[in-house]
Amino acid sequence: MLLVVARVGRAHGLKGEATVELRTDDPDSRLAVGAKLFTEPDQGLVTIARARFHSGTMLLTFEGFEDRTQVERLRNTLLLAEVDIDAPGEDEDDFHDYQLIDARVELEDGTHVGIIREVLHLPAQDTLAIKREGLDELLIPFVRELVPVVDTKARRVVITPPVGMMEA
Repeated sequence: MLLVVARVGRAHGLKGEATVELRTDDPDSRLAVGAKLFTEPDQGLVTIARARFHSGTMLLTFEGFEDRTQVERLRNTLLLAEVDIDAPGEDEDDFHDYQLIDARVELEDGTHVGIIREVLHLPAQDTLAIKREGLDELLIPFVRELVPVVDTKARRVVITPPVGMMEA
């Protein structure tokens, strides 16, 4: 499956480097020199020629993009990598957003709460945005204490919200 791993930003300098906004947990391997990435909108495959961090920002150089003008054509382009989403992660709590979107959300007693609309990647922690029938959206921090069960095969998530959190 193709997953977005970065978005190309503005050109940096005159020699074809571009800033990138990371959208992956593993930039060292997914954006390594030699990695071939798909583009959206489609501009063909791009191959990473050089990767480095500068002042906390990742900079990439692509093969065939020799100067600022050429790399500027990639601005706002999404970079996608082929990823096996069924491969085990580093630990049992590794999930791809794709595996959680539209999953059923229940309480421990089986009461239906809603479905996961989005996974928000916030500074403090990831948060599940849960769409509820006829009620306001529910935001639950994606931490083990509040989300003890994630069954990606059954597309089911169990939550244990604190008292008052589910009030409309």
